[in-house]
Amino acid sequence: MGTGLNSRKTRTALRTSASISLQLLLVLLAGWVAWRMLGGAWSVIWPVVIALLLTTLTWPPVRFLRRHKWPPALAAGLVTLLFLVVAIGTMVGIVAPVAAKSGELATQVTAGITEMQDWIEGPPLNISDDEARNYITTARTKLQESVGSIATATLSGVGSVFNGLVNTILALFLMFFFLKDGPRFLPWLRRQLPGRLAADLPTVAGRCWDALGAFVRSQALVGLLDAVLIGVGLAILGVDLALPLAVLTFVTAFIPIVGALFAGFVAVVITFVTDGWTDALIVLAIIIVVQQLEGNVFQPMVQSRGLGLHAGVVLLAVTLGSSLYGIVGALLAVPVAAMIAVIWSYLREQLTDPAPPVAGPAEPPISAPPSSPPPADAPPPPPADTPAGAAAPPEARPAQA
Repeated sequence: MGTGLNSRKTRTALRTSASISLQLLLVLLAGWVAWRMLGGAWSVIWPVVIALLLTTLTWPPVRFLRRHKWPPALAAGLVTLLFLVVAIGTMVGIVAPVAAKSGELATQVTAGITEMQDWIEGPPLNISDDEARNYITTARTKLQESVGSIATATLSGVGSVFNGLVNTILALFLMFFFLKDGPRFLPWLRRQLPGRLAADLPTVAGRCWDALGAFVRSQALVGLLDAVLIGVGLAILGVDLALPLAVLTFVTAFIPIVGALFAGFVAVVITFVTDGWTDALIVLAIIIVVQQLEGNVFQPMVQSRGLGLHAGVVLLAVTLGSSLYGIVGALLAVPVAAMIAVIWSYLREQLTDPAPPVAGPAEPPISAPPSSPPPADAPPPPPADTPAGAAAPPEARPAQA
């Protein structure tokens, strides 16, 4: 008897496990199909993502103007135009000082190359002119053999730049429409969805929007910290282009990994050609220290506070995203992790049973006041099963006068 009962329990447990496994496989399959579909539509999704990031950055002034009775189209158009002016002005502010010093930089680059050649010929390398010439000849031969590959890579790079320009223009148009019609989206979504989805999805979308805005603000704060620290270091060393390099550091902070490497490389090269090896090495050390502080201290702390994520989760998300999908993965890892946390939090709220009401302290029973004993001629009380208001038995009724 006991053996049969155990056998039935085992079969029931196996059927339950198989059912759960099948459901999990179906969920994973659906997720894989959705991921493949997103990959196929990436050329459209990427401008939307950029537009959303820009919209979170420019929405506060639009909201201010709309609260002061500005028409939505006029407020969105003005903020979009101001954004373009600021972006173009920032690029000009970075490029113009470098272009103004281009002649001096060219002379200093030539002097730097001569100094490098003298350093190569001296100890500890002791490479003679003939050996250096052989190295140059070998490098030229390798370069000539790789002309086809270089041309292909150049064309690919030109195509990538063109696609990036098209995506940027499309993202700017989408940003304008998001700024103009964004507040209408959630009411429209509620009207399109049936039943409970009309309440759930708009709520989750609103929370995800708040998380995305917190990510952009925290990234801007981290970039500002980087720019201030590196700019102060360059100014102390007396680098001529300290301010443009600090602005370049702030702008490229929105592009994870590559942005920091590019800004650091430019700062080190300009410092080398203007102030020599010693200052260039000092700038390199400053940049390495600041970037380590950003990646391991500033970014996890600031984003964990703004997004409600632990600093370790932010660090692991950036590491995983960059290892799987490179620059794009590093850029989107933190906001995606924040949105997953938002969705999970909402699901947990909906699936958690409400807590039972807490009962107050029991009140002591109210004792009846002591009553005087009934008079001797009073009728006896009715039986316990006599309903209230029923007539008293005839022998208990008072005599009529």
